Amino acid sequence: MKVLMVGATGKYANHVVPELKQRNATIRALVRDKNKADAVRQQGVDEAAIADLNDPDSLRAAASGVDGVFHINPAFVPNEAELGVAMVEAAKASGVRKFVFSGVIHPSISKMNNHAAKRPVEEALYESGMEFTVLQPTMFMQTLDNGWSDVLEQNRFSLPYSKHAQACYVDYRDVAEVAALALTGDKLGYGTFELCAPGMVNRVELVKMMSEAIGKTIEASEPAFDEWAEAAHIPDGSTRKGLRTMYADYDQYGFPGGNALVLRAILEREPRTLRQYIQELANRKAAS
Repeated sequence: MKVLMVGATGKYANHVVPELKQRNATIRALVRDKNKADAVRQQGVDEAAIADLNDPDSLRAAASGVDGVFHINPAFVPNEAELGVAMVEAAKASGVRKFVFSGVIHPSISKMNNHAAKRPVEEALYESGMEFTVLQPTMFMQTLDNGWSDVLEQNRFSLPYSKHAQACYVDYRDVAEVAALALTGDKLGYGTFELCAPGMVNRVELVKMMSEAIGKTIEASEPAFDEWAEAAHIPDGSTRKGLRTMYADYDQYGFPGGNALVLRAILEREPRTLRQYIQELANRKAAS
């Protein structure tokens, strides 16, 4: 099985690489910058294709000769939907047999661009004639890494929405395993799957887990959005605008989900839990 992988250099989708290699897949990583070609090979990728999601000709060349494509959209770019559709069309034109799209849970939430932009990609896949697998993961546990230094140094975990809003999570390593199963096997073909760890938590409950893991009290902070964005060094632009809209929606409605039935059935084991992930973060710091 030869797979063209979009996102191999990303901090989430890179988890797909070892899962594919474990299943004896050959991986061709799509990279926009040729300077990253050596870096992805060091991660275990077999070859690199220099291409740009804005350049359909380069995408068709990158997809030539592969059996499957793994695609994850770049987050919060203004033309996110167009880029995803372009990859689907390029794969179809190149004779690709399988396409796995890592999208998002609840793509029907039209107020949030990072959700709504996934729908046209799903539609293009359903009409492509390729064997598709659409993954709809919820919030990644790996996003907790972004605020972990504040947890350790400032004894607080800050996000710009209500600390009482409930949200569901998934460990992207579990999503990566599902993606690899879909690309190297047949049981997930022509399926669309919501992927969640069990349950929902609010940030008060979240920091309690953090406090227990590291042995000191952590505060659940809810700064104003602009204050948070400045501290996180997020410049003005589409990402900041998209995050503002997303967190405003979370503030009002939370991020509902947390039904682990599908993920449990696919993995044939219990999904990784939020408590386990937080303990990993604590252990990682203790070992460094």
